[in-house]
Amino acid sequence: MRAGMKRLGAALLLLAPLGAAGAAHAADAAAGRQVFHAQCAICHSDKPGVNKIGPSLYGVVGRHTGAEPGYSYSVANKNSNLVWTPAELDAYLNDPQKIVPGTKMPYGGLHNAAKRANLIAFLATLSKPGAVATAAPAKPAGGKAAAPSNG
Repeated sequence: MRAGMKRLGAALLLLAPLGAAGAAHAADAAAGRQVFHAQCAICHSDKPGVNKIGPSLYGVVGRHTGAEPGYSYSVANKNSNLVWTPAELDAYLNDPQKIVPGTKMPYGGLHNAAKRANLIAFLATLSKPGAVATAAPAKPAGGKAAAPSNG
């Protein structure tokens, strides 16, 4: 019995760093709300249909670029053919001009990965009931998304 307890204790010690690492990287939507209000709310709303200098970010996770009704998007954004998945948002928020060259969003990027993860967790809470984020179509080497197949 005592040997079994020692093995269990040793196993827990080996697994503890994995749990701690996962917890350290867990996104916090409440902290993301603070990031939103500090860095995004001047130009974006978190309310449905309320466009400001930038489009409403309500329901942005899973939405296609250039698709918020009533907002005048740049040609680059409308033609980028992206879906705002958490991974795509992460890349875009880090460097908007790199992901959508020619976007009219004058933002240099949120370079803190933890703050980006928290912000994306908050944005994911701003969705219509039952909404599901979809994956973006794969981009071939030329950078444009592949056209959907009709057959």
